[in-house]
Amino acid sequence: MSKSVTKGFTLIELLIVIGILAVLATVTLLVLNPAQMFAQARDSQRISDLNTVKSAVSLYLSTASSPVLATGTNGVDCATNFWGTFATTTGATAGAALFGNSARTTFKSPTSATTTVGLGGWIPVPLDTMSGGSPISALPLDPSNILNGTNTNDATAYYYACSTTQMTFKLVGQLESTRYSNGGTEDKESTDGGTNAAYYETGTNISASL
Repeated sequence: MSKSVTKGFTLIELLIVIGILAVLATVTLLVLNPAQMFAQARDSQRISDLNTVKSAVSLYLSTASSPVLATGTNGVDCATNFWGTFATTTGATAGAALFGNSARTTFKSPTSATTTVGLGGWIPVPLDTMSGGSPISALPLDPSNILNGTNTNDATAYYYACSTTQMTFKLVGQLESTRYSNGGTEDKESTDGGTNAAYYETGTNISASL
């Protein structure tokens, strides 16, 4: 009569396997760095958001018969004002540092829903008056500042400034990942052609102070 023998792992073999898995998990975390991957994803969203707004405002400027770059209760003075995604002025970065213009000192917070297209939103451009309707349904917010603009950390905000004499504008946001931020392997801040190497800039006037 034959006996079947069932073989299993010994305790030492199990400990070796567990040790190998632990090493592999550590190496994976070091290589992939999930925190930086999330930061890169947010940066990609920021770049996409600001360029989407740039395209929308540029389309408005090219199609409106009498375009305006700042209007309504958000203030009409492009020379001294700048706008952003905060619901209050608390913590807003100085416009002079953002836009290279010492006269730009007044931050205009949104007057109603921050993402409203048209009057009340963080960009005071009447996109909703375009003949075919606004090309975007809502103004974007920084992915780290999604609670209707109430975050007071100026590193998680989008900003806008304009020039009525030149009919130009600039949009600004700050990147966070070691890949895309200033000095990173794919630096998007100091290589965008703008005046501020610590921020990502886009618009129709980024090579000169606005």
